[in-house]
Amino acid sequence: KQTGTVPKSCLLVYEKFPPLLSALKLITGITNYALKGKKVGAMIKGIFKGSTPSSTEGSNRRLLVYQHCIPLCESGDLQTEVAADIIGLLMLETHTLPGPSLAKLASLFVEAIKVGKMGSGKSLELFPTVLTALSACEALSYGKGELSGEEYKKQLINSLCSSSQYFFVSVSDFRDVPLSLEELQFLVEKVLRMITKLDLQEIPPLVYQLLLLSAKGCKKQVLDGIISYFKEQDVRQEEEQKQGDLDLEVQSIPQDQLRHVEGTAILHIVFAIRLDHDLGREFLKSFKVMYNSYLCPFSVALLLSVARIQRYEEQVFDLLKGAIVRSFKDEQLQLASKFLQDLLHGHCSVAQMILDTVKNSMFGWDHVTQGLVQLGFFLMDAFGPKPGPFGKTTEGSATIARTPTQQACKLGGQVLLQGFKMHEPIRGEILEQVLNRLVTKTASPVNHYLDLFADIVVSAPMILLESSSKVMETFDHLSYLPLATVQGLLKAVQPLLKVSMSLKDSLILVLRKAMFSSQLDGRKSAVTGFLLLLKNFKVLGSLASSQCSQAVSTSQIQVDVHSRYNSAANEAFCLEILSSLRRCLSQQADVRLMLYEGFYDVLRRNSQLASSIMQTLFSQLKRYYEPEQDLLPPVKLEPCITALGDQVYLQEPLAHLVSCTVHCLLWLQNMRRTANPKDGDSDDDEEEEEEEGYQSELQTILESMTRRMIKSELEDFELVCIKDRSIRFFISSPFTVNSRSTKSHFEELMELFNRYHKLSEILKEKSGKGRVPSHKTPRSLLSLGFISTLLTVLFRDSTQSREEALSVLRSSGEFLRYAVTVAVQKIQQLEETGNTDGPDGQNTDRTFRFLCDMTSVLMWRYTNIPSVVEDAGRKEKRSSLSLLCLEGLLKIFTTCQQRYPDKMAQLLSTMDISEEDAEPDNGSATEMNFFYIRQFQRALFTQLSGGDEEFNGKEAQLLVSILSVLSRQLKPSSQQFVQMITWTVKICKETSFEDSAFSKGLLSLLFNLHVLYKSPVSLLLELCQDIHSQLGDIDQVHTQLHYTVFRAQLLVLSQVDRVLDEVDWLIARKKSQTASDKSGSGEATQTTGQQDPIEKAVTLQLGTLLTALNELVQTALLPGTCTITLLRELSRTYTILTTLVKYVRICKPYDLSMNVKLSGSHLTPQCYSFITYAQVHLSPAKLLRETKAIPNVVFGIEQYEKYLITLSKKSKVNLMQYMKLSTSRDFRINAASLDAAMQEQDDSQEDAEETHEPKQKKRKQ
Repeated sequence: KQTGTVPKSCLLVYEKFPPLLSALKLITGITNYALKGKKVGAMIKGIFKGSTPSSTEGSNRRLLVYQHCIPLCESGDLQTEVAADIIGLLMLETHTLPGPSLAKLASLFVEAIKVGKMGSGKSLELFPTVLTALSACEALSYGKGELSGEEYKKQLINSLCSSSQYFFVSVSDFRDVPLSLEELQFLVEKVLRMITKLDLQEIPPLVYQLLLLSAKGCKKQVLDGIISYFKEQDVRQEEEQKQGDLDLEVQSIPQDQLRHVEGTAILHIVFAIRLDHDLGREFLKSFKVMYNSYLCPFSVALLLSVARIQRYEEQVFDLLKGAIVRSFKDEQLQLASKFLQDLLHGHCSVAQMILDTVKNSMFGWDHVTQGLVQLGFFLMDAFGPKPGPFGKTTEGSATIARTPTQQACKLGGQVLLQGFKMHEPIRGEILEQVLNRLVTKTASPVNHYLDLFADIVVSAPMILLESSSKVMETFDHLSYLPLATVQGLLKAVQPLLKVSMSLKDSLILVLRKAMFSSQLDGRKSAVTGFLLLLKNFKVLGSLASSQCSQAVSTSQIQVDVHSRYNSAANEAFCLEILSSLRRCLSQQADVRLMLYEGFYDVLRRNSQLASSIMQTLFSQLKRYYEPEQDLLPPVKLEPCITALGDQVYLQEPLAHLVSCTVHCLLWLQNMRRTANPKDGDSDDDEEEEEEEGYQSELQTILESMTRRMIKSELEDFELVCIKDRSIRFFISSPFTVNSRSTKSHFEELMELFNRYHKLSEILKEKSGKGRVPSHKTPRSLLSLGFISTLLTVLFRDSTQSREEALSVLRSSGEFLRYAVTVAVQKIQQLEETGNTDGPDGQNTDRTFRFLCDMTSVLMWRYTNIPSVVEDAGRKEKRSSLSLLCLEGLLKIFTTCQQRYPDKMAQLLSTMDISEEDAEPDNGSATEMNFFYIRQFQRALFTQLSGGDEEFNGKEAQLLVSILSVLSRQLKPSSQQFVQMITWTVKICKETSFEDSAFSKGLLSLLFNLHVLYKSPVSLLLELCQDIHSQLGDIDQVHTQLHYTVFRAQLLVLSQVDRVLDEVDWLIARKKSQTASDKSGSGEATQTTGQQDPIEKAVTLQLGTLLTALNELVQTALLPGTCTITLLRELSRTYTILTTLVKYVRICKPYDLSMNVKLSGSHLTPQCYSFITYAQVHLSPAKLLRETKAIPNVVFGIEQYEKYLITLSKKSKVNLMQYMKLSTSRDFRINAASLDAAMQEQDDSQEDAEETHEPKQKKRKQ
């Protein structure tokens, strides 16, 4: 009755179970009520009401209810609703339990978790409430002593963290438990340590619970642990794949299962970041600071998934952009330095991680694919080729990616290409964005997008056909695109045109419209498109030719070609195109030029069109041919020129027309001769007669032109009436029409060349008025194949029957020089653009073959006829023939290294060897390469041993450049490389010539070799000592010498900068690694007395460098650039020393006394002396321009001393004992100089007054 609010059911309980009721009956009653699901909640409320917490009996009864209900709920016998009601009631009354009861209850949970009795985990919801109540207790008995509630809670958490895997299902329950930061860190660390013992399927739930727990703190620790776990699994998976021959049963983790688990974990993390932006900020911050330790395919995929959140998108891509470029720069730095390679083994490649992420994304990572597309285009947009001066591109598409920006752009293309192959949903978007960029980016080069589009066409042509409408839309913009873009696009799309009727028809319509475009580029694009179509749609009966292979293979296009797309039906199509192209012959010179340059390739690939092409050329040539045999010159020049006011424009590129006609005629004759047709049809006979008719008529015209050009004099051309700018197009290669090898014909050829040479000399004189006459040869229309054959005939043909005829050509020094000069010009063109003019200029295989032939000839000519014999060239202040050959060899080696890097050994193997030389070993490419290095070493040694009079600086410089190129092919670990260094050091020590370019080249070679063998810092020290010895001290001069190459002081200072780069990079890397270790396990402590190898290397490098700089600052350097550069290097040296002091002060203390002593006692005092020397000897104007150099050095020294003082206080070591008191440089007035300056000023004023006094008197009058 005293309990007015107690329900009647509770009163029934009191009547049925009096206060002294036994525990057994109480337990039985609760169990029965719970199993029946009837009024168990009311019963438990009644028991709690009748059991006062203040009495021992009541508290024991309450504890008994808890101890019984918890296992009862875990048994699985109760209905879910009943169990939830019981737990809810228990949670409400937990705070009333006394401390000992709470301790027993908590121990009950811990033991149940350890032995695995928490099957369903329903009662675990009560555990955080128990721990919360327990932590509020003041004192609890524990063992023989007492603990506070907080300490007791720590003991329980410690015990739980060491338990088995059954604990991990309840990690998230700790969210409701008040934990200190230390307890939370301990908990997270224990969980992450035990994570490796879990099955793979249990990882995603644990990741989810850890992320929930991270809301209380330790976000970085949680993310680090999750990423480290998956990084370790990826490494293990990769190792298993490398081992190979592993059955699926033997693999520890199936790959597809691991990828699906990673994908689920990424989804959990991204979802958590959406809800908790602090977690996102912590993730990006950690990746930025410790990207080396964070980097793995999992973390890259996670970043790309986070990028889908709008607020993080820009940050993520900037972060990835920086990491990619930094990775490529680091890789480049390590590859270029043996010192760094020995110090750091291996390199973490971001590019490989990203490509692995693309590969892994095929396992259902749809949330990553969109980020991959964005990343690919982001890299290509940011790091693609930039427009050069006047909008010209500075790099061709054929060049190999060498710089970090080029490599990053290439990586973007690889990501998009692989993504296109693997993921169907993103194909449309990738294709659309690529085509959009081709259309919109008209002001900048799009070579990288063209390459990507071509790769997409080759890899998935049938998929592209499904999106042919997008390609057709791009065709509509062809007439407005730059010509280079049109050429690349049409070349890439060629395979599709053969299988898509609609695509081809659409393109033809667009090209026909473009043919009548008002824009010149539009008409040129139309010509380009039509020529490409003619090349690729072969007419039935066309002759097979090894050169006719398509640039893009279409073997992957498995489709039944419609009957309309066969060879027979192509003839009408091609003839229709040819009729359209004939209209171009009445347009501007640029359009005609493209047509002439393209006809030869069309004829070579589609020989059945020969009749139409040759008739077109024949009729065009007749328009400018003078049929009257007595008239000179044989061509009508007036129609070729258009005058517009004072300006004269070329209307017809006659030289290209003649060149195209000759090439087509010769090729046709050769093909007919090799085909040898036997008895055929009457139709064929008629066609052959017709062809022979116009061929013979063309031959007659060309012979007449040759004969009359020989007779023509300069007056016949009426040069006064024709502007010299236009003449340039007529003198390119008129003598190429004659290809026979009799003596009389060679004599005619020489007469023709003499006319050409005289005309070109006049043009040079007229165009070079007021300037130094140029010896540069105008662009020649001769093909690379012809030049290769011509050089072989001129220098290597020893056939007796042709000896007399060839002597006509060989007797002319100008002709020999012209042949070699044109060869050098063609090689230069190949190096810059990747192709050359004329036939086979686009064919890379035949171009390389011509290079091999020319290399052999030029090498023979240079080694067999020394340049000393050729005095004529030197008298005329022009390069001798041997020098031209050497220049050609240098350009060939450079071109091969850039365009054909894998074929260098093949190129060298074709080079002939002079008879007195021993044959190279038929061993490795290194031995072959080193054999030719010895040939050029011998030539250089001959130059150097001839004395000052016979020394040719340009030849020596070319030889050093060739040695530098060839030495790059040697492996640094080979014996030949060591011999090369030894020889170079010996030459440097024994050389005493004052040629600055040669000395600089030789020193560059020495440093480039040395840096791949070991650190160049010791060599730097020796060179600095020699420079000091040569130039003398600031006060006195020394005469002892080791090296005598001293004209390259700037090169030495650039090497100082290179060493500083490496030291700075190592310090930054070590700082990042230390921060990673501290935030990771916190156990990365170095053994006492054992210095880290990187720190030791930094100390030694800086020590030697400080000694070298100490030599330079005492040297009386010539005033000017060297002095200013040295001041800048000193400023940077002190900045790096300051960085090192900061690292030691903040990250990790170690002994710096050696570097401090060298910098403080030795370098700094000499620096101040050198500054005074520089101020005295630099001109006032120069000093004003370089005003920042000296203050920067002083500021660097003062900052270094400032941080050294703070380090001394922290480390309790007096490092300032090595530092001398700095010179005060503020307002330092030299009294004697001031008096002299004031006296000089007074004298000048007196002179001025005397001069102006008479004038002033006159004015007064």
